Amino acid sequence: MAQPGVTMQPQAGQVNYGYGQPPPGQYPPGYGQPPPGQPGYGQPPPGQYPPGPPGAPQGQWMVKPENIPGVPPGLEYLSQINQLIVKQKKDMIEVFTDWEAANRYVIMNSVGQQVYFAAEESDMCMRQCCGPQRGFTIHITDNLGQEVMRVTREFKCCAGCQCCICGCGKEHCAFEVVVEAPVGQVVGKIRQACSSWKPHLKIEDATGNTYARIRGPCCFGGICCPTSDFPVLTPGEDATEIGKITKQWAGLGAEVFTNAQTFSVEFPMDLDVHQKAVFVGAVFLVDFVYFEQQNNNNG
Repeated sequence: MAQPGVTMQPQAGQVNYGYGQPPPGQYPPGYGQPPPGQPGYGQPPPGQYPPGPPGAPQGQWMVKPENIPGVPPGLEYLSQINQLIVKQKKDMIEVFTDWEAANRYVIMNSVGQQVYFAAEESDMCMRQCCGPQRGFTIHITDNLGQEVMRVTREFKCCAGCQCCICGCGKEHCAFEVVVEAPVGQVVGKIRQACSSWKPHLKIEDATGNTYARIRGPCCFGGICCPTSDFPVLTPGEDATEIGKITKQWAGLGAEVFTNAQTFSVEFPMDLDVHQKAVFVGAVFLVDFVYFEQQNNNNG
């Protein structure tokens, strides 16, 4: 039997980040339960299991809610929040070189407790040659390394071109991501739509029906427009706002010298957790389509 402090192989359904979970009953004191009077998950004793994947901050984790009937494991967090902060981790190699590293993100609640960790999986050569147009898979894991959501975008050589999106090739050339929550169950897609000026994205359910749209501002990104709102609206002429994605100012050094971004995503508290997961997936498409290219050009 494995002993505490010894790395184990990930179990089925886990992302292989090179660490595992301790056997039942062998969690070190202070790990998995919050300290008395302190919200969130505490840090394990030195040398014991780290909370979350390597690279995740050693801070507090949001307390995992009890199992909720009909809610997949790991998505229980979403039932108790109406806002998430998605903060990209800065990779210093990008500050001093033109090397494009795989993106990593910390996902926190509104009080700064970590809820998830997201890591990009993509081809190294494609990152260098195709930049933000590359295909990717974003693995979203909880505090024990269990993958609870997955966001995937296939590479399309013509994707993002407005002429193609608005013309006959729109189904083949539009940027889009597919969201699985849990992994293996497609719960929605976010697709780039034809737009003559402002960014326009469609949110679809698993069957392809559009139930929301994202409208971006005419000016976004850069020092002049550091904060940009992307409201999520119901379709139709009498559209109402049901959520919002906001690109926040991350500071002069982060904005100019790296491609580190900070976003917030808001949604109604009573929204279905699967739809909340799709809203989270929309953050990554907004990041890659409208902000990665700009920051890459800064170098």
